[in-house]
Amino acid sequence: MIVYRDALPDDGPAIDAMARRVWLTTFGHSAPPADIERYLAEAFGEDGALIRDLPDPAFDYRVAMSDGRVIGYAKMSAPIFTDEVDARGAHQLRQLYVDADFHGHGVAQALLDWSRRIAQSRGASNLLLTVWEENARARRFYEKHGFVHVGDYAFQTGTQIDRDLIMRLAL
Repeated sequence: MIVYRDALPDDGPAIDAMARRVWLTTFGHSAPPADIERYLAEAFGEDGALIRDLPDPAFDYRVAMSDGRVIGYAKMSAPIFTDEVDARGAHQLRQLYVDADFHGHGVAQALLDWSRRIAQSRGASNLLLTVWEENARARRFYEKHGFVHVGDYAFQTGTQIDRDLIMRLAL
């Protein structure tokens, strides 16, 4: 059974550990080891952005739980990219991660549905996100749900710059 709920600050270490594992599985091959380690140090751990942002009211988090463990989460905020695309009237899905053992179980769909509801409750007319251009599985998922590529975002992993696609869904 999968349970969905708003994340609590105490969930930070469990969300962080799951997100780090998923990130490494998905992106760990994409940059030199030194760049990967630098990115991991900035994004995860006690001083990382994920745990730091969790209690901040500017962010909304939703977790998916199974047998008491975090198997997925979504993070929402105001858009971070305002130079790359017109982000007026938009809200951003900053992250949507699902443990590989739960792919195909509807977790991503449920978290995306929640993200749409959050964006609409904030008065947004569009939902934006970024996806790494080489993450074919995620791109297909978002395209299937109506997202379209509207711009590019330079995503930094250590010293390496990757191309993320900015995608938009009209709400």
